[in-house]
Amino acid sequence: MSLIKLIQLKSHGDDRGQLISLEGNRNIPFNIKRVYYIYETLTDVRRGFHAHKSLEQILICIYGSCSILLDDGDKKETIRLNTPNVGLYIGAMLWREMFDFSKECVLMVLASEHYKEEDYIRNYTRFLEELECASYV
Repeated sequence: MSLIKLIQLKSHGDDRGQLISLEGNRNIPFNIKRVYYIYETLTDVRRGFHAHKSLEQILICIYGSCSILLDDGDKKETIRLNTPNVGLYIGAMLWREMFDFSKECVLMVLASEHYKEEDYIRNYTRFLEELECASYV
């Protein structure tokens, strides 16, 4: 699954606490056009259930923990995010589901584009069909 990678974010700190700076096209591999976060998600709730046609994202669990299931149509991989100094890069055309949220989890997402509904693939069968069509191009 080459469209994912964990990015170690450099933490700067001392006895006053820690600070992590996120800069587009520096420690984030794209220009950041949108930031949002998910919080107060119940532990038995699953979110996501979609892929993006072109959007790139970095997911950072800035507090608590959660798991991310990634699926490229061939292989599935689950990543546990539980530290604010690690970001999960997710490229385009990967199905994602977020689950197993800790009670206090705050999951922040950095996106390479503004929200566009037409970039979402919300049906898994359609996702597989689009992957198959892309492999013939």
